[in-house]
Amino acid sequence: MITPTLQHATTPSRRWLVALCLGLSLLAASAHAEENVFCPEVGKFPPLEKAHAYRGELVFVDHANRRGSIRIQSTGIFRFTAPSPFALLPYGIVMHHGAPADLRDIPLGTMLHVRAFLPPDPKTSAVPVLPINNRTKTSNGGPGTAPGENHVILLEDEPSHYMREGLVWKLKEVEIKNQEGTITATREPKQDGDNKASEETLTFDAATRIWRGRECLRIEHLIADGSWPAEGKKALNGQSVMLGITWKPTPGGVFTRFHISDIWLDDDATQNAAHQQTETHKAFMRSRWLPGWIDAVEYGKFGRATITATLFGGMDSSLYADFKPGAAALMNGVENTLKHTEGGTAGPTQMAARGKLLDVSQLPGKAPLGSSGIQIRFETDLITEGLRPTRIVRVRPAAWPDVHVPREEYLGNGAASIDERFPTPAIFPKF
Repeated sequence: MITPTLQHATTPSRRWLVALCLGLSLLAASAHAEENVFCPEVGKFPPLEKAHAYRGELVFVDHANRRGSIRIQSTGIFRFTAPSPFALLPYGIVMHHGAPADLRDIPLGTMLHVRAFLPPDPKTSAVPVLPINNRTKTSNGGPGTAPGENHVILLEDEPSHYMREGLVWKLKEVEIKNQEGTITATREPKQDGDNKASEETLTFDAATRIWRGRECLRIEHLIADGSWPAEGKKALNGQSVMLGITWKPTPGGVFTRFHISDIWLDDDATQNAAHQQTETHKAFMRSRWLPGWIDAVEYGKFGRATITATLFGGMDSSLYADFKPGAAALMNGVENTLKHTEGGTAGPTQMAARGKLLDVSQLPGKAPLGSSGIQIRFETDLITEGLRPTRIVRVRPAAWPDVHVPREEYLGNGAASIDERFPTPAIFPKF
């Protein structure tokens, strides 16, 4: 069940949920004092070192609402673990193949590395608000499989995480029969590997993709050129690669073993994958506008205003480069899932505040994760209701494509209603 907003808590069931939210808020405040639990503040980028880290399999995605579920890895039996819900923070970053991504880009089954916090505001959480000590509880899947820290600031697939951490997989041995089998490998630093790194056994099959330069190979190609045997075992002598990791049910009574979806054999292959994903994301963001939040508003006469806003991070640098002083731009209010709230069927372009960028500047110091470090000053002659301090917005240069987003990615006239923010089965048409 999803927690509603306070303003619509009119029915007994909704009053009960509001009471639960308030109780959890008080509990969080108490726990903060007793256990030093960290909870992000609205309007501030939280430090990454305060985030709770875990790893798991992506099993469900609601891309339009920037949320989903992950089967979290622990010391328990992996298949016993029930999926745990997560929501991306408005400034949460997704990385796939070492490049910026949207949730829709990541295939189900992909193993992901997660950094997450408690909800900044339980009243507006897009997923169930869990007890703050939930990561200490043990279920059939083991401990820590449903943490209260389910609001994500960083979501990375295996290659993205390893590139950021300076790690690689080093292949030790392959065992194969009928184009499927196992690979023994270790996780090690890319430079000066650790000879004491523990070995892990992973499965592969004929569907595993092998990337070399700009080529996509099959298992049979590696067999044909003598890199791998047609049957039996062969030492791979610590070959450095990047692996895409997924999970699938494993025969033979093995409780937890992961599967290789992709092998990138060289730097050219990994760079090519990152380039492809970058171009996919750039095209997507130009049609959806870059998100940020409003730092301040200077109000003028007759609806005029100058808005100072900070753009969120995690985008390709070429997108930020299009924000130039003097350029015409549009700004529209969005909610915490980054859905446009102004426009409905008219589209965000028709209803957005129009104006020009007065200034584009780099904030001093290193930008925290979630922030681009880029601050803009935007002048408009007709400010809209959604453009207020601390509110989330989307903004684009006027030169970007003028397109209408699909129905599931904007809020209609009932933007403040619970059913609009958190869709029920009623969203499906009646046939």
